[in-house]
Amino acid sequence: MYATQAVTQLVPLAKELDENKVTPGVLGFVVFAVMAGGVWLLMKSMNRHMGKVDFEEKPADGAGAEEPTASAKASAGGRQTT
Repeated sequence: MYATQAVTQLVPLAKELDENKVTPGVLGFVVFAVMAGGVWLLMKSMNRHMGKVDFEEKPADGAGAEEPTASAKASAGGRQTT
């Protein structure tokens, strides 16, 4: 009952607003700030995980092409690749 009275008293206030000028307000700012914080945390986590990646390039001259590395053997499941 009290909520209905509160809403009916707020309806005339909404008509006083300029219908051509709508702003996101505080709720829009809060949602944007939460999303920006989430993206920042994801980027920080991604950088931390990418720092743990150990990437070794294959030699360009093909000198090491005959003998695969121990990590390549482990990832192939012990199978020889041709």
